[in-house]
Amino acid sequence: MAVENNLAHYRQKRGLTAIELAKKVDVSRQTIYAMEAGTYVPNTLVALKLAQALDVTVEDLFRLEAPEMPPHTELAELLPSDQEAQPGLPVQLCEVENRLVAMLPAPIAWSLPPADAVLVDTKRKGKAQVQFFHEEKQFHRRLMIAGCDPGISVLLRHLQREGIEAVVAYRNSSQSLDLLKDSMVHIAGSHLRDEATGESNLPAVRKQFPKGSVAVVSYAFWEEGIVVARGNPKGIKGVEDMSRKDVTIANRETGSGIRRMLDSHLQKCGIPSSSINGYENIALGHLPAAWQVKNGMVDCCLATKTAACIFGLDFITLERERYDLVIREQNLNHPGVQILLETLGRTAFRRELEGLGGYDTRVAGDRLI
Repeated sequence: MAVENNLAHYRQKRGLTAIELAKKVDVSRQTIYAMEAGTYVPNTLVALKLAQALDVTVEDLFRLEAPEMPPHTELAELLPSDQEAQPGLPVQLCEVENRLVAMLPAPIAWSLPPADAVLVDTKRKGKAQVQFFHEEKQFHRRLMIAGCDPGISVLLRHLQREGIEAVVAYRNSSQSLDLLKDSMVHIAGSHLRDEATGESNLPAVRKQFPKGSVAVVSYAFWEEGIVVARGNPKGIKGVEDMSRKDVTIANRETGSGIRRMLDSHLQKCGIPSSSINGYENIALGHLPAAWQVKNGMVDCCLATKTAACIFGLDFITLERERYDLVIREQNLNHPGVQILLETLGRTAFRRELEGLGGYDTRVAGDRLI
């Protein structure tokens, strides 16, 4: 049976080099590298010393991998739909008169949005008078989350099972951090890469928030790249193909992580943005951008792999980036935040999020700051 090895992860998390850790546990640097590579399994004494040096349990560092269980499958009847059924598309299940029926949910919500009130006076800048639908007010128990992750709905479902409601403001990473700074939200999602270091989010957070004022918790690694129509009819292979006259793109708004990634790749390729058809065609989110590709309005866009999977589109990976949750320190004791942090580490949540495609949740729940 294979051994799951997290030594490198925790060493790097503690900011230790292989040489520094080797000195702490009285082994050679080569031994540390061998253990991290999985070619050497330490004895009990070394394992205990490693756990003590890294302030974790031995089970955190080394554990037997559970035997791979084949996923449970059943034959279901597909509800007729205008959407083409393709492997990888998510479905909802319901048993109807002893028949298991699978429905392809619409990626775009066509129903009225959930609401607690209506605006009745918007004359004051930044404020509005609202008229409640119900007298009972439970808003203090809710979480307000800002971010651009399409998979946040998975987290919301798991929170709801624990009695926690969350309201999501779909905003790009820069906008989300601004809202958190203004104390408008409890949690901000971010995937801003620092060009100088290649690090995700931490440089941007340290620049915007005083030391000790926020916590940064990992959510997942995800794949970012080019979303193209199924079969890639235009033969798009990379960002350089976006400068072709027969290719039109959907772009993201200024301040979004995807827009920054596109601009970085264009600069590296020496391609001026003015030569890109559709550079000013703005889609406010990963799914709205991929929707334009699905409908044939554009030939490609930059988004997450999940956005491509949801619409049954093809995907060309450009980068792997970490999406983090930034939380104000004073909100860490909020009951909803506590349950959210617990949920990030649960197998059921991780399995469902990874099932959408493009997510790696092994770091979910790790506190970085």
